[in-house]
Amino acid sequence: MLERVWLVLDAFRPTGGPLRLVDVAERCHLPKSTALRLLADLGELGVVVRKEGRYYLGRRLFELGSIVPLERDLRHGALPIMHDLYQATGATVHLGVRDGLDVVYVEKIQRPESPSLPSAVGGRLPLTCTGVGKALLAHAEAELLEEVLNRPLRRLTPYSIVDHARLEGEIRRIRTSGVAYEREEARLGIACIAAPIFRGDTVVASVSIAAPANRFHPARLAPAVKTAALGVSRALLKAL
Repeated sequence: MLERVWLVLDAFRPTGGPLRLVDVAERCHLPKSTALRLLADLGELGVVVRKEGRYYLGRRLFELGSIVPLERDLRHGALPIMHDLYQATGATVHLGVRDGLDVVYVEKIQRPESPSLPSAVGGRLPLTCTGVGKALLAHAEAELLEEVLNRPLRRLTPYSIVDHARLEGEIRRIRTSGVAYEREEARLGIACIAAPIFRGDTVVASVSIAAPANRFHPARLAPAVKTAALGVSRALLKAL
């Protein structure tokens, strides 16, 4: 039962709704009658709300999510620094954490006219196809990298890295330089640079900026991203 409940909630990624009953049933591979019963139970708890025949995630989930300790401290420490980075570069700024073999985006700051990106707050992308993800992977425990290298690598564009030897070389460069690059690997025409955020000695998140590939200047942008990541790391250290 708990697994089915989670399937229903996970079906609302990345927007939180609106979804029709048939959408939920299809995404969860459940009979419509089962999906309806689960949605009704979640509705009584305030976890899901129904408006005009469509379903949305409820406020109670937001209330719980906002008090998750690490994400709460992370956003509190990161947001002012992310805004500074955004003002300094004019690029889209991301904050992400690792969940399994994916990066989950915790925060995103962008201009209304910015190019469309595959990232969304609450959404996820493969670690190996994003700057944020590669920065996390490069500084994670050795067992995680071994797991990634023993699986087929996912491809989002023709430029996504799917060769294990090439990925290993990329990881070594990230560890040496302290920054990760992604060039049109998640979305054509977009490049990204990211740096890891630490809480003590443990990598807990990564911050990045994304910009059109034809206006991407790593030598100018890398110091700003590294400085932002260091600032968030210091803020988290104070929160311990």
